[in-house]
Amino acid sequence: MSRQVEHADGRVELVDASRVDASPLSNHDLAPVPIERRNWTTYNYAALWISMAHCIPTYMLASGLLAAGMNWKQALFTILLGNTIVLIPILLNSHPGTKYGIPFPVFARASYGTIGSNLPALMRAIVACGWFGIQAWIGGEAMHTFFSVVIPGWNTLLPGSFDGHTTTAWLSFLIFWGMNIWIIVRGMDLLRRVENWAAPFVLVMAAILLWWAIDQANGLGPLLADRGKFHSFAEFFPIFVPSLTAMIGFWATLSLNMPDFTRFGRSQREQVIGQVVALPATMTVFAAMGVLITSATVIIYGEAIWDPVKLVGKFQAPLVVAVSMFTVVVATLAVNIAANVVSPANDFANVFPKAINFRRGGILTGILGIVMMPWRLLADPSGYIFNWLLGYSGGLGSIAGVLIADYWLVKRTRLQLEDLYLTDGVYRYSSGWNWPGVIATLAGCALAWGGLVIPVLKPLYSYAWFVGFIVSGVVYYLLSPRPAATGADLHLSNSTNS
Repeated sequence: MSRQVEHADGRVELVDASRVDASPLSNHDLAPVPIERRNWTTYNYAALWISMAHCIPTYMLASGLLAAGMNWKQALFTILLGNTIVLIPILLNSHPGTKYGIPFPVFARASYGTIGSNLPALMRAIVACGWFGIQAWIGGEAMHTFFSVVIPGWNTLLPGSFDGHTTTAWLSFLIFWGMNIWIIVRGMDLLRRVENWAAPFVLVMAAILLWWAIDQANGLGPLLADRGKFHSFAEFFPIFVPSLTAMIGFWATLSLNMPDFTRFGRSQREQVIGQVVALPATMTVFAAMGVLITSATVIIYGEAIWDPVKLVGKFQAPLVVAVSMFTVVVATLAVNIAANVVSPANDFANVFPKAINFRRGGILTGILGIVMMPWRLLADPSGYIFNWLLGYSGGLGSIAGVLIADYWLVKRTRLQLEDLYLTDGVYRYSSGWNWPGVIATLAGCALAWGGLVIPVLKPLYSYAWFVGFIVSGVVYYLLSPRPAATGADLHLSNSTNS
């Protein structure tokens, strides 16, 4: 029976492993990660973000802003600013993961209650399922293009079509989907190894595609020509605000569930440095590649091709297409598991800890990803950015506001670790619900999304993430009692001295 000890860097070991394991709120995947199993280094976190940023949706993000009328400078500024802003809640919510070794849904119990934590967990999980479907569809498109090159007559190999796509396109999608499920079954250690080698490989291949674009467009000059349609601040601002919010929405998902990864970190310093170095720079650099390559397609093909899979499909050399599509498959596979499976698998496990583990939660994520019909979300760049990304950012911002206000301002980073897993602990609150957290989240969502149905609130929708984050954080802080001395402080002091 272990005792709880707080290390110099803030890491905390488990107090009573047997009691936690016996709780209906715990299972192997939700339990705190012991110190000896924390093997993620600075490089692992940098590689994680590099591999997640080097994905087709990042490329499409930049291309979509060009399609919306921005020039390359405006697009890259918007992306850099958005990722710098979202890095703040990412780091703030990463801290408890490393300190206590807990995943996101368990961390949320401190703010929402042992039962109420299912509200933010399921909200986050639903968004992740949508993203899983989007990435799986992109990977399926890459495999379909690959098969079309290496297998003569692939497109018409099987009869029939569905929802505008051939039967072989659907088969390619299901093959890639199955590859994702296989990695889910294998677990987190395989994920870490995939991320480590996928990150540099994808960057090198993207650089080669960029070199081709510059060569075909006769240099950088034509690519950097100002083709934007917004030539004054008054024209640019109305499109800039929702675009910036959408950029934040892109990683608003990870701003909640980074504890799912930082719980494996050896120290706060390593996880912070890895994330700060990798996220804003990588997103901006890879987006810049997308901007330049998309600009080149205007010169080469007379139209902006914002989907790189369709762009590579225009190449004639089978070897080039095969290597390019293999790169897309690797990139998409790496980001899909890391960004869109780890969190919902834990979130679904949080609802039924004894019935759903990581593998079952991951398989459920994959099924729901198909149900959400990702091929329609990717139908056009405006729907992808201004409906999907902007829409869900308000809800996730509302959750982030509550988590940060509670952990940093109310509880001052002190949690009673064991009680997070107990049905009768301090985080039971009122029958398992911490109502200030629920009320604050609903208030943030109401104002962030209210513009969809209430005309007077319509301007707020463009600021959905900011509105949700600020409103929920303020409301939670005002509704939450702040005791003079927390039980967590006494608990840690006693256990450290014992």
